[in-house]
Amino acid sequence: MFIGIIEELGIVKSLATKGGNLHLQVEASFAGKLRLNESVCHNGACLSVKPISKKLYEVMAVKETLDRTNLKHLKVGDRINLERSLPANGRIDGHFVQGHVDGVVKCKSVEKLKGSHVFTFTCSKEDSKLVVQKGSIALNGVSLTIANTKANTFSVAIIPYTFEHTNFSSIKKGDEVNVEYDILGKYLLNYLEKTKK
Repeated sequence: MFIGIIEELGIVKSLATKGGNLHLQVEASFAGKLRLNESVCHNGACLSVKPISKKLYEVMAVKETLDRTNLKHLKVGDRINLERSLPANGRIDGHFVQGHVDGVVKCKSVEKLKGSHVFTFTCSKEDSKLVVQKGSIALNGVSLTIANTKANTFSVAIIPYTFEHTNFSSIKKGDEVNVEYDILGKYLLNYLEKTKK
């Protein structure tokens, strides 16, 4: 379980495809503290780690993960949002994030305002049912509040700290971003659709 508060921007150091799976080596300051198979969120996708050194670890993304996320677009040198799992006695500063990416949304526009940025994304008609104004959403693993919704689009406001300390600073129009919709909304929608007669 995660909370969508990014700890660090990791650096992709190497990429290799083996048997249809993508193996990534990531540089992060906390790499030396990781245990084998510990869960770390990468742009919102939960992956199990294999420690290599004090600054480097490896993860593997299988076909299911690659099909649903933007990890398939990563290049060596890219910055990736990282969050370790929530300790049982930790504070929930964002919202509950599972690290189970639902898919990707496309950036429609980026508007720079005085003191913040507004990012607008497009989603499918089906997924728009899960987007609620002032509700929670995780984009590239970042816990955010939905500012506005229109048809199949939604906007989020990014404060300067988040812009500077996550890879939101490199997102531009047309980019795909990993999305995890709020778990409570997904369960409620699933229940309502199954009980509809």
